[in-house]
Amino acid sequence: MNVNETLDDKLQRYDSPLTMLRTAPVMKYVFPMADEYTNWRDEQAAWKDSAVLFDQSFHMTDIYFKGPDVKRLFADVGVNNLDSFGKNKAKQFLAVNHDGYVIADAILFGLDDDHYSLVGTPVAPNWVAYHAETGDYDVEVTRDERTPANPNQERLTFRYQLNGPLTEEIVAKAHGGPLDHIRFFQMGEFTIAGRPVRALNHTMAGVPGREMTGLEIVGQAADRDAVLGALLQAGQEFGLRQGGVRSYISATYESGWIPSPTPAIYSGDQTRPYRQWLSAGTLEGHASIGGSFDSDVLEDYYQTPWDLGYGRLVKFDHDFIGRPALERLAAQPHRRKVWLRWNQDDVTRIIGASMSGTGGNPKFIDLPNVSWAHFEFDAVLSGDQLVGLSTYAGYTVNLRSVVSLAMVDEDHARDGAEVTLLWGQSDGGRSKLFVEPHVQTSIRATISTTPPV
Repeated sequence: MNVNETLDDKLQRYDSPLTMLRTAPVMKYVFPMADEYTNWRDEQAAWKDSAVLFDQSFHMTDIYFKGPDVKRLFADVGVNNLDSFGKNKAKQFLAVNHDGYVIADAILFGLDDDHYSLVGTPVAPNWVAYHAETGDYDVEVTRDERTPANPNQERLTFRYQLNGPLTEEIVAKAHGGPLDHIRFFQMGEFTIAGRPVRALNHTMAGVPGREMTGLEIVGQAADRDAVLGALLQAGQEFGLRQGGVRSYISATYESGWIPSPTPAIYSGDQTRPYRQWLSAGTLEGHASIGGSFDSDVLEDYYQTPWDLGYGRLVKFDHDFIGRPALERLAAQPHRRKVWLRWNQDDVTRIIGASMSGTGGNPKFIDLPNVSWAHFEFDAVLSGDQLVGLSTYAGYTVNLRSVVSLAMVDEDHARDGAEVTLLWGQSDGGRSKLFVEPHVQTSIRATISTTPPV
């Protein structure tokens, strides 16, 4: 690939953005951490029974924004209200395009009143960096790329996420005394092993709560080993486990977070300047669409804030990109984010048939993480009617079944309602280099509007 090729350049080589996304080979989003530290089942159980520690230091993009216009920048490009945002505050930041479709979400950290950090997949940080660099903003941008994108550059910070009912006790012991209470989605400052750290109160596993059952601890990269050693030593008596990538990905099935909606950037005149700025070598340039849902309309693969459960984040108290479109959409029917509990007999049937080659050879169901494309959309049917799309799917020992996160028409989003999920590519996987040949099959599922734990 030409290192100077932009996303717009790459799209010109295809007859449509959908062709590029559908035919892109399925390549895993790289997480530079061990697959498992013990085994993924015990690692999953730990966030319910004791605590688990995930090392988030290397797989996420951090972009820092500093200057007098930083709040105005984020208010202009995000749907969130930022009036009271500042030092030691955090927020689930959400950006949409001019038509109201989601580009991405990420966690926004207030390091100071004029110094923010946006952390997550590269999509949202890239979008904000583009506007900072091309707009009329007095903001300095500092990129700290995730390690797979820049393996020769040392990260600026470490990031350890602890989840589970014994999190506060473990961190307090590593600190050397009781912690001051940190309010939900705010940060506190203290020391571990004599090193200064900040901790964000939030959870990425299970149901979010107001207690400190989830703490994301951040500090300078030079202090990484000392802080990790202190946390692991403190956690020994509490049953703390380190979590690998297999359990890390699976945490979303309980929390309900949909990590990667399709970025609504691949078409439209208003986003073309962005496509001309963005490198084709980014996640946006090599991601793939997969699953049983087939449409010739690109926008059918985009999501609105309500699809993802983010309607509460949209605040019409300021001007921002996409506000007029969202005001029109607000009064219309929406899809609702739900959980689908897959029928155990159907899951067992598919695993058995795909292993033995009998029963038509359905698409294999891998565990604990079932989904296999960056942007996966499987059709959800009520009878013969399409009523929604299923996306991230997998298994945890706490759920005791395979579940998927789905977006279902509001009038079908009822607890206990039975639906059918269509599993497998319509072309039998021929368009995907790393997908085995298979035939489509059906999976019965039950809707839950709350986490099915």
